[in-house]
Amino acid sequence: MLAFINWNVNPDIFHLGPLTIRWYGLLFALSFYLGYIIFKKIYNLENIHLDWLEKLTVYMFLGTVIGARLGHVFFYEPKYFLQNPMEILKIWHGGLASHGAALGILLALYLYARKIKKPYLWILDRIVIVVALSGFFIRTGNLMNSEIYGHITHVPWAFKFMREYPQGFPVSKMDPRHPTQIYEALVYLLIFVGLYFFYLKTKVSEYNGVLFSLFLIDVFAARFIIEFFKENQVAFEQGMKLNMGQWLSIPFVLIGLFLFIRILIKNKFQDIFEIKK
Repeated sequence: MLAFINWNVNPDIFHLGPLTIRWYGLLFALSFYLGYIIFKKIYNLENIHLDWLEKLTVYMFLGTVIGARLGHVFFYEPKYFLQNPMEILKIWHGGLASHGAALGILLALYLYARKIKKPYLWILDRIVIVVALSGFFIRTGNLMNSEIYGHITHVPWAFKFMREYPQGFPVSKMDPRHPTQIYEALVYLLIFVGLYFFYLKTKVSEYNGVLFSLFLIDVFAARFIIEFFKENQVAFEQGMKLNMGQWLSIPFVLIGLFLFIRILIKNKFQDIFEIKK
């Protein structure tokens, strides 16, 4: 008998009257708080007035939430939401797409870069550092919600998501699954560490677009691979050789490769990644 991990964490932390504090919401808020702290250090290092940081927080929050919601609406369930348009506003019912969040963030940052009169790639290089960290917290929140899990498997680290079954259902009959939330969370954490190291310790930040291109290649290549282990999110993906998440990942990887190769053509690899003295 294999001893799988029985996962039965309550997604609610506690209740304050009608208000419910959930792990997902707490981790989502924590990602913005830590992102703010990291960006404050970046702005201080580059002598940028912190008033612009306050504005960046607003741009990022709106871009993330609106983009993620509309991404789910149009990429995954357009028919349902066109028939029930008021449901689009009910984010607490679930349904946020990371690809939509990426597009929303890109648009919000374009508007922000124009506002502060900085190159678009300059802000993208710095924001992807905290976006990678946010991905770690968001996927951890998905784990706490027992959602976005993987296919049935019998690897020793498989999870039985007990909250997905009726109360009283025998644990022995529950299907063990890939904890794909953990796979993605760990990948995002490693990418965050790598990008932040490159920014602080090398001359990468002097070459606009390098960190952004590395982020696109690493995040969406990893996402493409992990999708093979993940359950489809909506019914129309059944029978597709590549699911929607994978099709949406391919353009991001190609854009990252194009940008990185273009930068390498103009500059020497050893100069870009030279360690600061």
